[in-house]
Amino acid sequence: MSERPGLDFRDGKDPGALRTIGEVARGLGIKPHVLRYWEEQFPMLRPLTRGGGRRYYRPEDVSLVGTIDRLLHQEGFTIKGARLALEDGKADGAGARDAARPVSVDALRRLRGKLAEALEAAS
Repeated sequence: MSERPGLDFRDGKDPGALRTIGEVARGLGIKPHVLRYWEEQFPMLRPLTRGGGRRYYRPEDVSLVGTIDRLLHQEGFTIKGARLALEDGKADGAGARDAARPVSVDALRRLRGKLAEALEAAS
């Protein structure tokens, strides 16, 4: 899963370094309580925990948080829909957008015609 474009913590740490929940929250513009909630809602989001329950996010966790944020706030997924897209592997790139793409007008017209025929036959 790719990180959000332009994601740069600018904190002098190596890009592969572990990050605290506060660092991730500041870097992505997401409040820490939202990150903790997402950990409950998305079983695949499991940062490392150390003594005292401190969370340490690996680069793949940060990338996943960015993907979750994109699905929820840019693509309009519900939490359940985003979880399913991630589980089905449709959250990367075009997969998620294709799943959310509206049906074509022609397909809707054909469906409307079939429904009208069905209603007429039932009357």
